[in-house]
Amino acid sequence: MRNQSWVAEVGPENAHWLATESRTARLAREYRPRDLGEGRIELSALALGASRELGEEEDGYITDDAEGLRVWIGDDAFELVLIES
Repeated sequence: MRNQSWVAEVGPENAHWLATESRTARLAREYRPRDLGEGRIELSALALGASRELGEEEDGYITDDAEGLRVWIGDDAFELVLIES
């Protein structure tokens, strides 16, 4: 069985905020974004699903369109890259 996760380079401040202060950071561990250090975050499949529930007005919401899978913070979008292990 493969484990899927998604990684984005969002910058150190954004990574820390998403992992500790965002609405999804208050959920159970498996639903939270994880700060990988060096400005990167990781979302498990469950965390990605939780982030998809956020509204456009909330930082950390996810879009999946012709531009690709992205996490938004303010007006900035950061590409999420699929990692399989």
